[in-house]
Amino acid sequence: MFATLTAIEYHLPAATLTNDELSAAFPDWSGNKIATKTGIVERRIAGPGECSSDLAEQAARKLFASGAATPDEIDFVLFCTQSPDYLLPTTACLLQDRLGLPSTVGALDFNLGCSGFVYGLSLAKGLIETGQAQTVLLLTGETYSKYLHPTDRTVRPIFGDAGAAALVRASPEASPAIGPFVFGTDGGGCDNLIVPAGGMRGPGRSRPNPDHLYMNGPEIFAFTLRTVPHAVAALVERSGVGLDEVDQFVFHQANRFMLEHLREKLKIPAEKFVYAMSHVGNTVSSTIPIALKEAVERHQIPAGKLVMLVGFGVGYSWAGTLVRSAMRPAAVRAAAA
Repeated sequence: MFATLTAIEYHLPAATLTNDELSAAFPDWSGNKIATKTGIVERRIAGPGECSSDLAEQAARKLFASGAATPDEIDFVLFCTQSPDYLLPTTACLLQDRLGLPSTVGALDFNLGCSGFVYGLSLAKGLIETGQAQTVLLLTGETYSKYLHPTDRTVRPIFGDAGAAALVRASPEASPAIGPFVFGTDGGGCDNLIVPAGGMRGPGRSRPNPDHLYMNGPEIFAFTLRTVPHAVAALVERSGVGLDEVDQFVFHQANRFMLEHLREKLKIPAEKFVYAMSHVGNTVSSTIPIALKEAVERHQIPAGKLVMLVGFGVGYSWAGTLVRSAMRPAAVRAAAA
């Protein structure tokens, strides 16, 4: 039995923050300038009492409503977030109860950002292919907006809030549908994207606003251009699959400027590269599942096609894998039902 990615749904909070609203706060940045630089027109913002678990819960409910699975089929839930409801208890435990999942499920949080969805697929694959689980609900949820200082124009145009739910099932495939994986970590870059306060170490090397997100944009950009091409090359070598054999590429949707530099550096044709950030922003661990879902609905990734996923960012942490998706657009599923 091999692990297979069979469905994705996502949920966005109702409130939006448009480029025109940002331009009013930062008059020397026009809405068009923000869109050109970031590729983002608007981003969704969680309400004052809305948490990452709420976004992930609604995404999971959409997944169940789609007919992809029922709650009683789930035997493990993984939740990737860097903005949990509480330091403890584990937010995945709260989601088990709220979603009505069996009390026999395993449930855990893991604290990763932009590489988190790829890491989550690796965990789900490991659980399934070692016989520990049959059906894994992989959730992502983030409310980075709550970390952003209202006067920080470096980060406010970029980040949005969202939750996503992916279903990974055991399937009698003839060959693996997920993998291989490559991973990388460089904790020496931790200070370049950090919320200093909140943990047991406290503010540490304090920033002017230790409760808020600090991002060193130029260093993050340099890290990305330095690291991602090597990760892609390592994945190509490990898989034995050439870049020209990959049907579509879904990278972490950091911002349009960064992705264009990566695409050009890797010589990936524009028609093979997925962009899905213009109306949601950088949603951290949810960017890849959102982009995958959008590409499937646009018929950009038909079932059975080979997709390269690469996540990179806060940590520093990065991960890449190949996926042969079993997902189909909603209209196609409805016609077949």
